[in-house]
Amino acid sequence: MNYYDTLGVSETATQDEIKKAYRKLSKQYHPDMSGGDDAKFKEIAEAYDVIGDENKRANYDNRRR
Repeated sequence: MNYYDTLGVSETATQDEIKKAYRKLSKQYHPDMSGGDDAKFKEIAEAYDVIGDENKRANYDNRRR
């Protein structure tokens, strides 16, 4: 799984862009919302947990190379 693809952002996205993408997608797929998708919501949350944190993101980027 590519966390950048999951959130729909580029690998050069700023932390602000990542946060905005996460908020938009989490609202769209939240299980409590009409048409929500629990599995997709968990994927989005996991992706944001990693690339939304600068230290974890650097680690993730280094492992991918």
